Amino acid sequence: MSEKDSIQEIINLYKKDIDRTLIRENLKLTPTERIRKLEELQLVAEEVKRAGKKWMQSHK
Repeated sequence: MSEKDSIQEIINLYKKDIDRTLIRENLKLTPTERIRKLEELQLVAEEVKRAGKKWMQSHK
């Protein structure tokens, strides 16, 4: 087996675990829309972090 075949085999192993439909949907968005979605996700992550800290403080 050549090095190229080995690399392709590794790539194929990774590809089976990737949901390409999500990638395709994201690529339909404009760069601005993608950034907006990322910003929204960041806001959600910050809120979850705050809620987790609040919960931890109330359960000490």
